[in-house]
Parts: sequence; structure tokens; C-alpha cells
Amino acid sequence: MPQIKDIVIDCEDPERLAEFWAEVLGRSVAARIGPYVFLTREEGPGLAFQKSTTPKTGKNRVHFDVSAPDPAAERSRIESLGGHRLDTYTAGGFLVMADPEGNEFCVIPEGPFDVDDEGRAGYLAGA
Repeated sequence: MPQIKDIVIDCEDPERLAEFWAEVLGRSVAARIGPYVFLTREEGPGLAFQKSTTPKTGKNRVHFDVSAPDPAAERSRIESLGGHRLDTYTAGGFLVMADPEGNEFCVIPEGPFDVDDEGRAGYLAGA
């Protein structure tokens, strides 16, 4: 059966985005090949960044969920690396962040958490 090998993010500055995600995920840059910058491969799919001259417009159709023991503390760390919180999603109860080029991702707890019938989470408690 086919497997997802790599997730590739189109971006204007692959070096900058690779460095941001390397810090967020505790990885390092593994290779630079043509317009691509690859992070070290861990369990699961690899992560790469591809130079694109087309800027991001609109909401991502696919996003990452990044787990952390303390999402509020992780928010502060991500902001110190150049990411920012997207307050437009606050009502959903998820901690939605954006990387330096505006790609959305969620920071969720490592353990289980509740989601209501409307898809809202409640793990933030003031984060």
C-alpha cells in the first residue's frame, strides 16, 4: 500500500520556515536539495519546505496538530520563535497558531481531551 513519505510545504522562504519548524519540533535541517529544505526524519512522514513564488492566500485546507504537555507554555515558546496565535479561532476552544508565513496549526494536549458535538474543545483554560 502507498504510504505518506513526506509532507512538503510551499513557502516563500524555505530556510526561514525550516528553521522555525526545526525549533518547534526539536529537529534539525538534514538536507538542502534544489528548492527544498528537509528536516531530519523522525517517526512518521518527513517534513520539507519548497520555494514557491506564490504567497499563501486564505485558510489552509490541511493543518498540523502539534501535541505538547502544556499548550499554553508551548504557545509562548512558539511566539518567541516567530509564530503567532490566530485569535479568529478562539471560540472553537483550540489553540490555533500560525508559522512565520501564516500557515495554521493547532497546539493540543498530549493526552485525551473533550470535543463537543459542535467540534469545540475546552482544554485551553485561559491560554
